[in-house]
Amino acid sequence: MLFSDFLKQNIVVFDGAFGTVLQKKIGNPGAIPELLIFERPEVIEEIHREYAAAGADVISANTFGANEGKISDPALSAKLTKQAVSLARKAAKEKFVALDIGPTGKILEPAGELTFEEAYGIFARQILAGKDGADLILIETMSDLQELRAALLAARENSDLPVLCSMTFTESGRTFMGCDPVSYALTASPLSDAVGVNCSLGPDKLLPVVQKILSHTAKPVLVQANAGLPDAQMRYNVSADDFAKAYEKFLALGVCIIGGCCGTSPEYIQKLRALADKAVPSAPHRVQKFGVCSSTKAITGWDIQPVGERINPTGKSDLEEAIREGNYDVVQSYALDQMDEGAALLDVNAGIAGIDEAAALSRMIREIQAVCNLPLLIDSTNPAAIEQSLRVYCGRAIVNSVTGEEAILRSILPIAKKYGASVVGLTMDEHGIPDTAQKRLNIAKKILRTAKEYGFSEQDIIIDCLTTAACTDPEQLAVTLEATRLVKRELNVLTMLGISNASFGYPHRAEMSAAYLSAALLAGCDFPILNPSEKNMRVIEACRHLRGEN
Repeated sequence: MLFSDFLKQNIVVFDGAFGTVLQKKIGNPGAIPELLIFERPEVIEEIHREYAAAGADVISANTFGANEGKISDPALSAKLTKQAVSLARKAAKEKFVALDIGPTGKILEPAGELTFEEAYGIFARQILAGKDGADLILIETMSDLQELRAALLAARENSDLPVLCSMTFTESGRTFMGCDPVSYALTASPLSDAVGVNCSLGPDKLLPVVQKILSHTAKPVLVQANAGLPDAQMRYNVSADDFAKAYEKFLALGVCIIGGCCGTSPEYIQKLRALADKAVPSAPHRVQKFGVCSSTKAITGWDIQPVGERINPTGKSDLEEAIREGNYDVVQSYALDQMDEGAALLDVNAGIAGIDEAAALSRMIREIQAVCNLPLLIDSTNPAAIEQSLRVYCGRAIVNSVTGEEAILRSILPIAKKYGASVVGLTMDEHGIPDTAQKRLNIAKKILRTAKEYGFSEQDIIIDCLTTAACTDPEQLAVTLEATRLVKRELNVLTMLGISNASFGYPHRAEMSAAYLSAALLAGCDFPILNPSEKNMRVIEACRHLRGEN
């Protein structure tokens, strides 16, 4: 049976700690315990057999620290990985074998020097070395969301195996690098087959983290907690019985993959086996919530979320010049100013003639994320620029945008799906912007229908019914507002409108923008793209009250 099929039908039991059990058997395992694969293979095999006998369904190969980040010799890393997977398979023939992928031990940019693609390469080479003997890949004990993303993409692009992942959280409810459970769940779920937590804390202290993850993913959730915390003699303070008792709460919540981390042993896994045998797998969670995020800030649910419009070089000579010259201090300044003024998200555009848009836009994304934690809209219709930007974006972004044109839908939707992004759909096609609300609704229906072919849900799609200038054709503003109402009523999706577009060419732009903003929000606009001025933010707050959202 394939692991993916087994997971659908069973509570899955993983093995427990490797390092602490190894220490009890041989004392100090050395700086690189994975070398014992060659030096003491009989001990490694014995641990695997003990966990298999205790009832584990999955045996994790001793490959956690065998990557090139910790073993600088690529050839040795590959050899260790292959041998460890082979040894796990030999020790537990009837069990599933997981290729265990741990952190590189290095810090990624911007806090460190390791680039995203360097981290990706480290993970990709280890996965290529070990995938043939494994049934699944477990990416575990991650604290940096960007490093986790590198590992997930490496697994997806270099193997066909199921991929499970887990991060490690502190008592603050965040990882050591600041990632919160919701941002983790939103980012990792589209890229993995299961998400969860391991290490760091005992099971009781992980319960609040697990509850948040369960609330923001439809994927199976795994928990591999520590046996509490160690004392000076490395004795952990949660017994096997208490450990199993705590796991009853996880199973009741819907967790379907259980195992142990530091301080656990075959005795703990035997207790979990007994729990799993009595439990009935629950149906997968179906999350009916919108969610996007950076690595440390998530935007979820249905509320008015102002989008800062200023990081767009159109009509801004200082920003255009800065982008052309590679002066990203100006870009960062625009981001920080809008964050301080109340923007919930930022639109980022690099549409300048004669530049390499893909390089410029992805660099802007990295530079903004180095100083600002707001979720971003990647504003482009260039597939190469979108993909390069999504690759470096740490979190779950919004792609702004696709249209009803078949070629654009088919070129951009697969990219957004690959990286787990949400998508803005513009109600225009090869014939331009329709002049009636019904025609715009029809294009919105086509966008949603096509998006569903690629696996998107209604919660992944935001529809923009397109604002035109009042001074050019004021009647079309009414069409836009009516189209927005129709989309909300008939499709039940989130909506977006460019507020400043209405006041182009108008002598009193601030007043016109405030008036149109009020009308747009009361028509059902959820994401107004605007200048987050004090006046506009007061209008938004008032409309939240009128819509019953505050």
